[in-house]
Formats: sequence, structure tokens, C-alpha cells
Amino acid sequence: MSFERITEKSSLYRHLEKMSVSQLLTLINQEDQKVPTVVANAIPQIEKLVEVIADKMLMGGRLFYIGAGTSGRLGIVDASECPPTYGVPPGLVIGIIAGGEQAITKAVENAEDSWEQGWMDLNTHALTVQDVVIGIAASGTTPYVIGALQHCRQNGIVTGSICCNPQSPLSAAADYPIEVVVGPEFVTGSTRMKSGTAQKLVLNMISTSVMIQLGRVEDNKMVNMQLTNEKLVDRGTKMLMEKAKLESYELAKELLLKAGSVKKALALL
Repeated sequence: MSFERITEKSSLYRHLEKMSVSQLLTLINQEDQKVPTVVANAIPQIEKLVEVIADKMLMGGRLFYIGAGTSGRLGIVDASECPPTYGVPPGLVIGIIAGGEQAITKAVENAEDSWEQGWMDLNTHALTVQDVVIGIAASGTTPYVIGALQHCRQNGIVTGSICCNPQSPLSAAADYPIEVVVGPEFVTGSTRMKSGTAQKLVLNMISTSVMIQLGRVEDNKMVNMQLTNEKLVDRGTKMLMEKAKLESYELAKELLLKAGSVKKALALL
């Protein structure tokens, strides 16, 4: 199987330091516009992974993201937003990054080079065959992530992957590989750019689709969201007024705060 490191190819543009700010911004935006089309082409791959995640979660399983650097941080962001957005327990979607929590804000030297550490980090969460593990790596070559997926498959745990190179070692280690090949980066090798954007879009699609499949959204509303600030309380109040046909904002807000979520308030009514 051939493997091409497109993420490391030279930028299509030369002498960036000589460009005006307007030129830089225009060309970066021009490159970014390529990303959604590439992600759209990967929808059949994403669909298969979403379906298996939803099935596993309905059986009591969890979803894990594991990555290093930007890829690991993107997984943690997506996982951390599921509880407040959809009202699920914090342990249902879990993000793991090479180097541990300190690596979220600061690069940890050589953290991604261990073939065994990813599996060890996953096992602090007592993995079961009902769980799904998605490895994220723009290059598709990160030992920390590949090793984790290889161990998962050996233990009967369903695996997925997201990478930005075709036919990568990471894809070969996954049951459900997703490849979003966005081409060379504007700054050569800076995969936090188009590759990071593509990974973020795919993660949004996965978690949102899964949560809808689990019944965490009704109509087009986040009826299970946590009421963690005034903006969300206001949004929930208006949502409750609309769904329950209540005319009083104050009454709706009182009911909402008493119940703790729009869905629970509707059940009380």
C-alpha cells in the first residue's frame, strides 16, 4: 500500500514574508474554502462510524478520542462540549491527549512517540468492547495514536480514525477510517490550519449526529443543555415558552430552573 505525506508537501505559495496582510488573508481564506468540499466527499465514511457509535452507546458504551498536539486538543474540545450542550454525563465522551492535561496548553516533548502509552492512557478508563475509540492524527503516522488503535483491535474494541493523508498507517489500524485530504498547508507542514479545520468539522459532525441519534435533540433544539449561564437560561426559557405555549417569561424561567432542563420541564408540565 502506497503512502503519501501530503500534509508535509511544500505550500502552493512562495515568499509569504513578502506578501501584504491583505494578500495573506485572502490566500489563507482561499485555501480554507477547499476544506468543506473534501469533508463532504468523506460523508459515507463518517456515516458508517456514526452509526456504529450510536449503536454502541445505546448498549451502554462510551466514545473516546485520542490524539497528540492539535489533533488531541480538538478531540478534547469536542468531548468537553458534549455535557453542557446535550446534558450527557462527562464520562460519555472522553478526550485523551499525548502528554496528559499539561499538553492541552503546552507542547510536551516526545509525548507522541510512544507506541504503548496511548493504550495505557486509554486503560485508565477501564475500556470495554462496548466502547468506541477514534484516533485523530493529521499525518496518520503518530505512534501514540496508531499503537492505541492496534491494541484496541486486538481486544475487540471498535476503532475509527481521522487523518489528512491517503492510505495512512493510522487508517490501516482503524475499523472505520475517515480520510480528509485537504492538500498542502498554506504554511508548509502547519497542520493546525486546513487539516485542523477539517478534523474539527468531522468531529462536529460525529458528535452532533450521535447525540441526535441518542435523542438528545428535539426538533432542532438543545432541550437537554445544561443551564450554566444567563444566556443559556434565557435560551432555555424561550424554548420552553415556545414548546409549552407559555406566555409568561417569568413562569417559564421559574419552571425551567426548577426542573434543570427544557426536557425535564416539559415532562413536569
